[in-house]
Amino acid sequence: MDLISLYYFSELAKDLHITRTANRLFISQQTLSNHIQRLEDYYGTKLLYRKPALALTTAGEFVLGFADVVNKEQVNLKDILSDIAQQERGVLRLGASALRLNTCLPAVLPKFSARYPNVELRITDTVTARLEPLVLDGSLDFAITLNGEEHPKLVTQELMDDQVYLCVADSLLRKYYGEAARTLKGKAIQGADVKDFAALPFCIFENRMGRQINQCFDASNIVPRTYMTSTYTQVGTTVCFQRLAACFISQMSLVSQRKDIPEDINIFPLYYKGRPLAQRLSLIRMKDRYLSHYAKFFLELLFQYFDGLERVHMDRKAAVPGPPSDRCVPPFSS
Repeated sequence: MDLISLYYFSELAKDLHITRTANRLFISQQTLSNHIQRLEDYYGTKLLYRKPALALTTAGEFVLGFADVVNKEQVNLKDILSDIAQQERGVLRLGASALRLNTCLPAVLPKFSARYPNVELRITDTVTARLEPLVLDGSLDFAITLNGEEHPKLVTQELMDDQVYLCVADSLLRKYYGEAARTLKGKAIQGADVKDFAALPFCIFENRMGRQINQCFDASNIVPRTYMTSTYTQVGTTVCFQRLAACFISQMSLVSQRKDIPEDINIFPLYYKGRPLAQRLSLIRMKDRYLSHYAKFFLELLFQYFDGLERVHMDRKAAVPGPPSDRCVPPFSS
């Protein structure tokens, strides 16, 4: 029995498919099969059922639990020894959605890489529902997740409450509300309720944020006028900036695009039952995961970034025809 055989066995248990696992590990199917056979010979029992489909035996489930512990401690030991030797080299594995990665990494990586140029970063782009299992099985060191429930094996640290905004072009407001648009904007800048904007066409999202927004419509007994339905918020942003429909955008997304937001786009904080609607972003990691010096520094930079992001005020009223006092687009500030 050796560590590499345990590692290959734990990886095979994720797929339960010899070909797929071998391809993912860049080894031959025969090499993978030999390692599994070596473990079965060492323990004197079958770890896998081969037919009708590959599956763990009861003994295999116990060996998998042992392998997960060994693999985790092996990673911890490498990081500890690296710290002792002050080699300042290793691997960090981070997971998050593409939007969040594209927003936070450009702010974090320059400082991190300047101090730890020999640390490799492995990035996984996927949705929140898939991130927690990847942290739990050791595939990821950290993940940025959305509105997750706390898990007994995980450390969950809040990053920010990502405010949701209603964004709509001024020309669209005037088209559907005429002279009443100015009064509506004055009210909405303090907090927008979807019932006041029911006449507008909307981009509707089929994702976690979309489900939150649907609660706002349901609470107001409104069936939204749907211009477009998408799982990608970036599509809605593009449509909104083309003055075709209203959409809902998170603060993180708005801050990342603030140089490209047209001046005639109104940005109103969305409210639900009298409170700002927000998505809680958290960082999750295993409780027994050793944090190396470079991991701690990476997390420090990440928390600094999100703290600054949460302080940026994005709400604004776009310029409208009228007296000079009405013709203003308040700048974004932090």
